[in-house]
Amino acid sequence: MKLIDLTIPLGIGTPPWPTYEPLQVKYFKRLAPNGANGQLLTHSNHLGTHLDGEIHFYTPGKDMAELDMDFLFHEGVIVDLSDVCGDYDVYTSEMFEAKVEVKEGDILIIHTGYHHFGWDQPTADEIRYMVKHPGPDREFAEWCKAKKLRWIGVDCGSADHPMNTIIRDWMPRQARQADKVFRKKFNKSLAEHFDDSKYQLMHIEMFPHGIIHAECIGGDIDLLLNRRVTLGFFPWRFVDGEASIGRCVAMVSDSEYEELMLKKESLPKTKFGDACDPTHVERLNKLSQANLA
Repeated sequence: MKLIDLTIPLGIGTPPWPTYEPLQVKYFKRLAPNGANGQLLTHSNHLGTHLDGEIHFYTPGKDMAELDMDFLFHEGVIVDLSDVCGDYDVYTSEMFEAKVEVKEGDILIIHTGYHHFGWDQPTADEIRYMVKHPGPDREFAEWCKAKKLRWIGVDCGSADHPMNTIIRDWMPRQARQADKVFRKKFNKSLAEHFDDSKYQLMHIEMFPHGIIHAECIGGDIDLLLNRRVTLGFFPWRFVDGEASIGRCVAMVSDSEYEELMLKKESLPKTKFGDACDPTHVERLNKLSQANLA
């Protein structure tokens, strides 16, 4: 068996979730004269590819150390929405069921395509990555609970719609754009659609049910869309940790790995060597332009 990395590169340029501490690195000793290099790191838990734990929003919930390996590593699906959702769109359970069978107890990783706007990408756009990506409404959250999903992963800044977070207040120009999209698609203002009763529902309403999520998935995710695969997330065994930076992987057979590497060779690469499919960006741009027309 071989592993496909679904983790974004982590460095001082990796953006944390807005207002959270970025990664800061300094050497406290060097090979000369100490005989070894040593570094001190300062950062928040919500940086790069990371797993939000229950106690991030749910006081009596589990910490990172309490998550079982069987929970973290299991069969699941990776579903591509880049052909149906553009800037500020809302995704629904129907969109997932139309692509792949999602079984009870699965891990679900959502490829919005917005990882293409991550800091390491040829089409990097931090505002689009954090502020304009699509997200869910309560219908999707209820479907996740009915499916008893283990955990969810997203290839963008948040598992919640960005305009259903405090970002709506911090980015008024983008909020006005989103309001235009919501009035056009739902005949409601943004504030009416995402009122206080839905605020950050993927965090507040889901964590008490044990359905947590990984954010900022990426790596070679473009190689594995609309299919079943064995998935794993490996956070620190972090006592009292409300979240954790970690490594997300998919497991494939040796023979399939060879085929996937041939596919990877044919695609453009990020600055750190991950595959990136430009057709996803073309789709997203077309959908987004129509949203804002």
